[in-house]
Amino acid sequence: MTQTLTGENLRAAKAKKVAVVGAGVAGSTIALRLAELGIDTTLIEKGPSLVNGPPFCHLHAGGNLYREISDQQCLTLLQQSIDTTKVYAQSINVRPTVLAVPTSDPSEPLDLLPRLEKLRAQYQVLVDQDASNEVLGKPADYFRLYDRAEIEAIGQRPLPEQAQCDEDWLVAFAKQVNLDTIKFPLVVVQEYGLSAFRWAAIANLAIDRLPSCHLQTHTSVVDIRRSETGKGWQIITKPASRNLESTVNQDVQVTEYDYVVNACGFKSGELDDMIKAKRQRMVEFKASFVTHWPECQGLWPEIVFHGQRGTPQGMAQLTPYPGGYFQLHGMTQAITLFEGGLVASSEQSAQPRLAPHFIKKIDEQWPEHLVTERTVSNIAHIAKFIPDFKSAKTASKPLFGAQQIPGEDPDLRAADVSFDQQGYARAEIVKASSALATADAILKDLLETGVIKSELAQHYLTKHYFPVTKQCRSDEITKLAEQFARDRHYPDALARNFS
Repeated sequence: MTQTLTGENLRAAKAKKVAVVGAGVAGSTIALRLAELGIDTTLIEKGPSLVNGPPFCHLHAGGNLYREISDQQCLTLLQQSIDTTKVYAQSINVRPTVLAVPTSDPSEPLDLLPRLEKLRAQYQVLVDQDASNEVLGKPADYFRLYDRAEIEAIGQRPLPEQAQCDEDWLVAFAKQVNLDTIKFPLVVVQEYGLSAFRWAAIANLAIDRLPSCHLQTHTSVVDIRRSETGKGWQIITKPASRNLESTVNQDVQVTEYDYVVNACGFKSGELDDMIKAKRQRMVEFKASFVTHWPECQGLWPEIVFHGQRGTPQGMAQLTPYPGGYFQLHGMTQAITLFEGGLVASSEQSAQPRLAPHFIKKIDEQWPEHLVTERTVSNIAHIAKFIPDFKSAKTASKPLFGAQQIPGEDPDLRAADVSFDQQGYARAEIVKASSALATADAILKDLLETGVIKSELAQHYLTKHYFPVTKQCRSDEITKLAEQFARDRHYPDALARNFS
């Protein structure tokens, strides 16, 4: 019999209080996971709304964008992406990803084949275990190879208005990509798009409807310290819009919690420093660029032109949205990457120190000349493969942010959580699809350490219980996602799914 949030279960879950500091993709997911089970959760966010951190646009259901990461990381990302799709289905842009190897690149397309076969086999295992895991299409279709003759034949077809099959996504590609610039076979893989604005809308709608979740926006954490009992924590907050020096005493709030989750993203080290916790981590500032290509015709898949990161031939990534809008990455120092943009923590502080000009970009405004310069460079980077793309124009400010990477490996992509002192957890995701695994690990720790005693939570420890989150309607998600896009000065198109 399905358990529900009533009676003794609900009272037991509410007996203790959990604070989640930071309402990005990780913090909001953790808060939803706990609050859906009736656990008293306070979500504290310095900004005005949820999921307003570093941009994301890709589900990474297999991690095939990254040739340099281990097979195990790719398998982890596959599992995490399947779970994420089942919970946040309304934020997924269902379209394939094309992986192309440029003729200038030293590697070959078939170098990817052993990994792809492992991923396909594991996807089949997961579907055999639970039919609901089949969210990326049929396992047999997880990837497909196309030779040049097949792509040229697809290019002879008329442009479809809607995709009835995966190959419909390849028609525009086949017509407009300079096939002489890439090696064959071409790889098409079922890694889908992921909308940050739609994820933000889902999180806001669901949290508003969950009585166990208390959202505090525009709120800064001034300090965190052990409670006098030595078991819980005191969190000291103040309004984020005010300067600490000018804040009057009554504006500072001291609240007791039994458990604290540090979900502060690239600023996680600041909370670690408050409780004198040591942690090795890196922070990397990155940006992607939003363009409009009015001459765009047909449906476009996600396209990744592989390349050597940090060189002028770095990876080029084109992410499509409705209406001819595209989000672009160019993994070169002149585009997405920045000189001095990767920094590490020190023996004195767990917080890596980005240069002031990066913090200014995050907190204030990008110089217009820099936006134009880097966007034009990115357009040219894509136009090497799609010549007509040279007519694309800058559509908005960049999507940007600082990404945390726990440990000392800058190539780490599959990461979730670490635990330090009793009752203190760090969300340390690198990719958005890892957020749910982080929430699962924290729920397990709450139960194993006895902070929470709830039959309902125990029952759903290995199952994802998100009845409120999954009830959010597509129309209300789109409406709020579009509002978020406008509020953050981006085109509405980035909040819409293809239909």
